Amino acid sequence: MDERLSLEKRIKAELYSYDGEMSVYINDLRGSKVEIGADEEFETASCIKTFILACLYEQIAAGKCSEEDLLTYKESHFIDGSGVIRSLNFGAQLTAVNTATLMIIVSDNIATNMMIDYLGIDTINESIQRFGCPHTKLHNPINFTLYDKLGTTTPREYASIFERIAEGKLIDPVHDAKMLAIFRKQHYNSMITKFFTPYYMDSEDTGDDELIWVASKSGSMNACRNDGGIVNTPYGSYVIVLMNKNFGDSLYYAEHPATVFGAKVSRMILDQYLALEGRLKL
Repeated sequence: MDERLSLEKRIKAELYSYDGEMSVYINDLRGSKVEIGADEEFETASCIKTFILACLYEQIAAGKCSEEDLLTYKESHFIDGSGVIRSLNFGAQLTAVNTATLMIIVSDNIATNMMIDYLGIDTINESIQRFGCPHTKLHNPINFTLYDKLGTTTPREYASIFERIAEGKLIDPVHDAKMLAIFRKQHYNSMITKFFTPYYMDSEDTGDDELIWVASKSGSMNACRNDGGIVNTPYGSYVIVLMNKNFGDSLYYAEHPATVFGAKVSRMILDQYLALEGRLKL
């Protein structure tokens, strides 16, 4: 009997008292992975915006779109929820890259609908399939009155986008670097970083070099709490995806059990990676 307390066993032990279902996928990009329910299907919530951004840059790389194309905010795009464009007047214009940036960094729902209108649902889903994600789909624009779900994916497929961006192999190194820069500005990565030591990430106040940065995109709806992306350290980068469903409390608040348990798992992974100087396993 193997009595070693592997990282996978410690994660499962941490989740034993969690009132919900969490799937976990981690890749140290050096040949070691930890997978717990990595092929389970989940509602994406705002995580689908990662695939929309990837589609945009695929179209840009192919010469079918431009970062400087102007998108107009129309009444048909309006939806409540996260974001800042709802504070603007109808008719406001933003470039494609600025619209996409707001879609990611403040998870702007109106920016998302503008991007879906601009690219087209069929184009986005065809792009997702080309990225090798057969279980991932954008079902419709964001409209909480008409639709009860937004997208579907799995932890493995969501991670695959960040894995390839980290290696410059999703589209090409130039366009992958542009997406990485946008993901690094993301405001809502509290599940991944909630229990990270602040000193590691706050170079502005400490005056020291930024030791750890995160490039990520989270998503939350009544049915799910998700987070995923790239964690960069002095020893290299790893990809982490945490997806939650079937929890009892559908309210959204900072100390939601899915967020807290996800943050515990994330810190456990960071500590392992730092202790082994850039690896998940010996």
